[in-house]
Amino acid sequence: SKREIKMRKLDSTKVRPLKSEQLLHIEEHDFALRPGFGGSPIPVGIDVQVESIDSISEVDMDFTMTLYLRHYWKDERLSFRSNKNKSMTFDGRLIKKIWVPDVFFVHSKRSFIHDTTVENIMLRVYPDGNVLFSLRITVSAMCFMDFSRFPLDTQNCSLELESYAYNEDDLMLYWKHGNKSLSTDEHISLSQFFIEEFSASSGLAFYSSTGWYNRLFINFALRRHIFFFVLQSYFPAMLMVMLSWVSFWIDRRAVPARVSLGITTVLTMSTIMTGVSASMPQVSYIKAVDVYLWISFLFVFLSVIEYAAVNYLTTIEERKQLKKRGKVSGMYSMDAVQAMAFDGCYHDTDEDMDLSPFPEPCEENETRASQTNISNADTPRLKRKRSLKGNVGRIILQNNHVIDTYSRIIFPSVYIVFNFFYWGLYI
Repeated sequence: SKREIKMRKLDSTKVRPLKSEQLLHIEEHDFALRPGFGGSPIPVGIDVQVESIDSISEVDMDFTMTLYLRHYWKDERLSFRSNKNKSMTFDGRLIKKIWVPDVFFVHSKRSFIHDTTVENIMLRVYPDGNVLFSLRITVSAMCFMDFSRFPLDTQNCSLELESYAYNEDDLMLYWKHGNKSLSTDEHISLSQFFIEEFSASSGLAFYSSTGWYNRLFINFALRRHIFFFVLQSYFPAMLMVMLSWVSFWIDRRAVPARVSLGITTVLTMSTIMTGVSASMPQVSYIKAVDVYLWISFLFVFLSVIEYAAVNYLTTIEERKQLKKRGKVSGMYSMDAVQAMAFDGCYHDTDEDMDLSPFPEPCEENETRASQTNISNADTPRLKRKRSLKGNVGRIILQNNHVIDTYSRIIFPSVYIVFNFFYWGLYI
């Protein structure tokens, strides 16, 4: 009916406003120019909410952060009439048609605006021309790290914001709510770091060609968790050093045992040091972990050198003893300990010594004894075997060199003192 048609025409919600009736008169202004062009600089307030710190890379010396970046400014060209004093909210399609601040991240390596399911951009315009422009961004930026105390270090990183085209004569960046302009998610956590502090600051940056620019800083301090490195580096290094001291309690004539133990500990320490260096940047200065690992490596290396000195001095001592005893049947006589070094069998008397140039193995001697039909119960070799268990400890103690005796005390004492000063200095 005619009445229904008239009612539909009066319902403004059903009628799309004409271009001349739109609230934002975008086509009437040149938004290539900043608001208030030719006058005082336009103030642009900033506040940031940090959603997460995704990663910290020591090798690349950078960090990755996801945050909500919000801009506040006033553009009277976007003001509109509103009886209810309500704002209008738009998505990213309007951004290309109006003026927005050109804030960028200084020292940024890569960054992007999230676009799932649509671009994470919001523009809110108020009737008086105040504008809120919000973005959700992930940015990777440089962090100039100092590894001289690694892994007992605290790193101070910052994310810097600045206008790219407008210097301080055209645009003034400032924190919208002062120190409260920076907020963080309560659940932010990192695997290797503890976040000690988040703070906001501001300053100026000078470029010789374009002048002074306002710069904002998002500062945060990261303290490294040390427990991971204690398990992976420090504790294995301690064990290797203590394992190398076992050779001081092994008989000085057991050359294969002591040499193989020393070489094994040296190679293991080299593997630990290589693993730590592979996960670190190739810096030209010494790190705290390098000091500890190299000192530990030195202790292990000195344990090998200690046995080399013991073996050399033992050889010289034996030669002097052999020269004093003279020659018997064209060969130097050997005591029980010297014979043990050659044939691997214990000899408790010099009467049982075989004076041939190359003594036969114990098994061959036993076979030869059985072939001569000597009773096993009366053979001196069986008596020696029965008394061997009770005399091994005495033999080892009697044949330890004086260097081994001192090393058992000096090496652990010096290593304990080193650990005391190391942890006291860096912690």
